[in-house]
Amino acid sequence: MVGVGNCCSSLVQGVHFYSEAHRTCTKREVAHPELCGYKVDDIEFVAAFDVDGKKVGKDISEAIFVEPNNAPRFSTVSNIGVKVMKGEVLDGVGQYASSKVSLDDSAAEDVKRELERRGTEVLVNFLPTGAVKASEYYAECAIASKCGFLNATPTPIASDADWGRRFENGGVPVAGDDIMDQLGSTVLHKTILNMLVRRGVAIDESYQLDIGGGTESLNALERERSEMKRKVKSQSVLSVVPYSFPLVAGSSDYVDFMENSRTSYFWIKGKYLAGIPFTMDIRLNLFDGPASSSTVLDAIRGLKIALDRGISGPLISVSAYGFKMPPKPATPEEATFWLEDFAAGKRDR
Repeated sequence: MVGVGNCCSSLVQGVHFYSEAHRTCTKREVAHPELCGYKVDDIEFVAAFDVDGKKVGKDISEAIFVEPNNAPRFSTVSNIGVKVMKGEVLDGVGQYASSKVSLDDSAAEDVKRELERRGTEVLVNFLPTGAVKASEYYAECAIASKCGFLNATPTPIASDADWGRRFENGGVPVAGDDIMDQLGSTVLHKTILNMLVRRGVAIDESYQLDIGGGTESLNALERERSEMKRKVKSQSVLSVVPYSFPLVAGSSDYVDFMENSRTSYFWIKGKYLAGIPFTMDIRLNLFDGPASSSTVLDAIRGLKIALDRGISGPLISVSAYGFKMPPKPATPEEATFWLEDFAAGKRDR
């Protein structure tokens, strides 16, 4: 894992929560308790990279709870036996996030060597929005060390034709880009708009605005990073409507005391039978970190399935299901069918 932040914390806690030690817990809260024979607790953590001196050198089980991480604790994670290593900084720490991160002054580890030495099969990129150079660096490391690459960031990797060819030529799969939450503003917005279009309702205007106290919301204060995220979210939402209309979608502000919670506001204006107007207002409140974990669990196992089958390059089905900017967009319903067909042994879309 690259970036031991809130998403990483929730992923590690989630795998532990559904482990053998919690056999009696319900698994209804995850979309796919089993995917092509792989269960949630089959995932093992073998390496982690970060640049924060408060996390580097600590066991993953301890580092995930170090500030500025503020995702909720829902599982007591025992010692994993894997210490967080110093990664490359590059553009991974933004202007505003730098006030929360104490950069470690030690030399960065040889990422490729460590991935190979530890038998890593899937590298998960949890870097923040706008970490373009850093994301591309770790993508190169994944290809060089023959790891599948999960790009949870908006940096174009899986959706970029040149990068897609590099992964295909390198013989490893890639899934991305920009993780779409199990329950979040983008997937909810897309689902509602898709339903309205299928019911013959005309969409005139819509917006989706997020405010929160997590690091991702803090990064959104930086205009260049905010615009990158807004573009990806807007294109993702627009992909389910077969015509253009005015849309605004993205993070709007950072509220420190909200910590890892996020509030999303939706507004939709349109017309139904005979041009009769309607408006719709929705508010969604959730914790940001855990919202992505179920999707990441599915994408990791999708990459593992591809590795087992010798499939390389961008994974169309996995990417459409789990990411805002996939190589081939689909509605949430279609993408779920694609993923399950792929897991069942059918050809990737």
